[in-house]
Amino acid sequence: MKSDSWKPWALLAPSMTAVLLLLVIPVCFVVVYSFWLRAPSGADIPAFQLGNYAKFFEDFFYPKILIRTIRIAFQTVILCVVMGYIPAYFFYRSESRYKKIFLLLIMLPFWVSFIIRTMSWINIMGDSGLINHVLIKIGIIDTPFSMLYNEFTVLMGLIMYLLPFMVLNIYVSLEGIDKSLLEAARCMGCTEWQAFREVTLPLSLPGVSAGCLLVFVLTAGTYLPPMILGGPGNDMIANLIFKRVIGTLDWPFGSAISVILLSLLFIIVWTYNRYLGINQIFKSFQGN
Repeated sequence: MKSDSWKPWALLAPSMTAVLLLLVIPVCFVVVYSFWLRAPSGADIPAFQLGNYAKFFEDFFYPKILIRTIRIAFQTVILCVVMGYIPAYFFYRSESRYKKIFLLLIMLPFWVSFIIRTMSWINIMGDSGLINHVLIKIGIIDTPFSMLYNEFTVLMGLIMYLLPFMVLNIYVSLEGIDKSLLEAARCMGCTEWQAFREVTLPLSLPGVSAGCLLVFVLTAGTYLPPMILGGPGNDMIANLIFKRVIGTLDWPFGSAISVILLSLLFIIVWTYNRYLGINQIFKSFQGN
């Protein structure tokens, strides 16, 4: 009988070709560019040297932005977990016929452009925005006070962007929990809180960890919220890459910064896989 072993490869060929052309090859170009030289005339000279990486670590200005990016990413993860677990748990326990509508509302922000959603904070927190207008109207303040262009507004923009990812990851993980386990725990004398602490929370951790990894990676690589809502001194590493590549056309140094960021994220994903297993992410999506 003729072997059909080629059929899976034929089915995978279109997607694998797309990954190769749109991801692997561009990343390889970035890695190669990171070793090139930037001539005083502005030309890029093919070479193999580590000067761009040395330049990044010689001046603390650049590592400081990387450290700020990591710190903001961790803050975003923590806030998204705290703010995302409650609605996800509510949807899991809800027996309402409107449950699907509520889930649809969680995904509704994805239907609006990320740029528009980010810029909407200017109309909310700006000097003539909604918050200042209400506070002046009820007499709490006389003149508007500035709330924009700081790290707090950057966090707000990131949370608005990434919270739905966390909620959906946790909800899918919760949906995979057999509710008979909770009934068995209550039959054995557990209170509602004890059943949650001993059964629900541990079994939902794969979804929580998957959401944390996703939120961290997306936060580290985003540049729109810091660019639109952050002021001077609130740049993240993606903004630095953008300014180097687009602003000054310094492709070698911008590529070196990109490789450093990519390496950092690879270490984080490798560590996650080492101690939790990357398959936990897929399990959280297979809960149903």
